[in-house]
Amino acid sequence: MIEAINLTKTFKDKKRGLVRAVNDVSFRCEPGQIYGLLGANGAGKTTALRMLATLLKPVSGTAKVAGFDVVSESQAVRAEVGFLAASTALYGRLTAREMVAYFGRLNGMDDAGIRSRIQQLADQLDMHEFLDRRTDKFSTGMKQKTSIARTLVHDPAVMIFDEPTLGLDVMTSRAIVKFVRQCRDEGKTVIYSSHVMSEIEKLCDRIGIIHDGELVAEGTLPSLQQQYGETEMEEIFVKAVGGEAALVKALEEQESLEK
Repeated sequence: MIEAINLTKTFKDKKRGLVRAVNDVSFRCEPGQIYGLLGANGAGKTTALRMLATLLKPVSGTAKVAGFDVVSESQAVRAEVGFLAASTALYGRLTAREMVAYFGRLNGMDDAGIRSRIQQLADQLDMHEFLDRRTDKFSTGMKQKTSIARTLVHDPAVMIFDEPTLGLDVMTSRAIVKFVRQCRDEGKTVIYSSHVMSEIEKLCDRIGIIHDGELVAEGTLPSLQQQYGETEMEEIFVKAVGGEAALVKALEEQESLEK
């Protein structure tokens, strides 16, 4: 299980001073469930996920992952979590098999366990064709599949996907979404972050909408449809963040910070 409890993270920015990237965010995700975190670029999704994965420390609040506190029991949390960032960051001189095996050893797995797990992941992600090729020659989709296998080689109970289909073609995106569903069916706790409305709508059991660092809406798709009087996720999202003007303003502010 994942339970975020009043998570807050601030950063200092030269232009805006102290920025609350995540502000008092609370939610929970149960085993066998996919929790979708939906928000525009710069809304605070990645910062929230990095705190759950112990890559960032909250300035206040905390979270529990698989029963362990992310602040006081960070090492135990890392053993239970697979965190997939949008960036693949693979070692180009290694093959996919070598890359996954390396991370298996980092997680304390023995050679027999690593071989078995690589076979399983290669079957699920359709990696056999490129499993023994160097990753510097890979397409974006091949790199992302290898990154997923590397992240999940130790078979963690909790999985966090941050924009896993970003920049991928339709068929590769479908394969990854199918794999995420399989993870849920295996009883894993899954957080799935995206700005793609259709993915969140079709995939997630519960949805949290994050805007300007705050969780502005949460619930199942039917409950959100009822609450906002809309059937399309895009329309629900626009209403939840305060309308199109508020969304445009937030996106413009994010673009100005990135320049």
